[in-house]
Amino acid sequence: MLAKLVNWERIKPKGDPFMWGIIAILSLWGSLAVYSSTSALAYVKHGASAEMFLFQQLVYLLIGGYVMLYIHSIHYKKFMKVAKLALYFSYGLLLLTLFVGSEINDAQRWLTIPIIGVTFQTSEVAKVALILFIASELAKRQEDIKDFKKGFLPILIHVAIVCTLIAPNNLSTALVLAATCFVIMFIGRVSIKHISMVLTPALIALLLLGFIAYKTPDKYLKPFGRLLTWKHRIENFSQPKNDNNDINDVSYQNDHAKIAIATGGFWGKGPGQSTERNFLPEAYSDFIYAIIIEEYGFFVGGIGMLFLYLFFMYRAFRIIVKSPKAFGALVAIGLSFALVMQALINMAVAVNLFPVTGLTLPLVSKGGTSIIITSFAFGMIMSVSRFVEEEQAVSEKNNH
Repeated sequence: MLAKLVNWERIKPKGDPFMWGIIAILSLWGSLAVYSSTSALAYVKHGASAEMFLFQQLVYLLIGGYVMLYIHSIHYKKFMKVAKLALYFSYGLLLLTLFVGSEINDAQRWLTIPIIGVTFQTSEVAKVALILFIASELAKRQEDIKDFKKGFLPILIHVAIVCTLIAPNNLSTALVLAATCFVIMFIGRVSIKHISMVLTPALIALLLLGFIAYKTPDKYLKPFGRLLTWKHRIENFSQPKNDNNDINDVSYQNDHAKIAIATGGFWGKGPGQSTERNFLPEAYSDFIYAIIIEEYGFFVGGIGMLFLYLFFMYRAFRIIVKSPKAFGALVAIGLSFALVMQALINMAVAVNLFPVTGLTLPLVSKGGTSIIITSFAFGMIMSVSRFVEEEQAVSEKNNH
């Protein structure tokens, strides 16, 4: 067992070299951005230098890198066998989070592992598990996929349960996950009619709930968990308070993100030269994209970072064309879509095109267990890329 874990020939990077290159660039760029954006945090909260957080980030990236390499060495078909078990396990984690989860930044999204005290977001585990499950079920049910009761409903029930369990404390993740699931189902040949039958009333209900919450006085929303927080975020996005000096307020964060982007200009101030990192309370996570633009400029930092994620998505779509198995293609596109959608929303928040959500920039934002879980997802994508290419090479060789 130990030999398998450390066997370089087994785990060395294989598959799409462009995708591996993007992963490496994001990891390196993220480390530099975290190092720059955590200097104030390190001094104020810990009385230490920013090297402490850089070291933490590098340790998690190294662990995540190994997880990625090891997972990509496992044939993607094997994940199909554990998909349902992983989903039921995530149910337990989400229920535990609802009742005994740890609260960080006014959100109860984390579970704390006893003894070692490490926290992790259970929604990240559930996201990967649900995408695996949907890909597995779609691959198995291709003959009945147009049947509402046999093909669509059994999958929809699990999507509804997982998203409902995540939504109370992490609405943005629940919405991104729901969108990802419907994209996977569309690609997996589920009837557009069936998807529309569910999606249309769900969107209407969500908009209606948002409108009611927006018009309801704050004092009546306090008993309803984070509904008041969502309302304030939408209010601050649509009607920002220019005279606000509260660092915990969304308007304050948005204003300083705008300043970071504006002062960065086209070419930026240079690596490590950000000034807004000293004012943005979430400069190393939610608003790290603004710091990247401030330091590297609109062209390299803004467009360059956006291009990396979009190009990764493009390479993932190429796997669909090559993959002879539905499961592999759906896993690759589902996980890639979820990660890239998360990145796009994070960027949209930083440039004030979207209300604050709390979603981080995958492999770039400061993280711990989230980096490892994200690396697990990247590893599965690369497993599909690796074994699809190997199977294609064998097929071409046999044909000749």
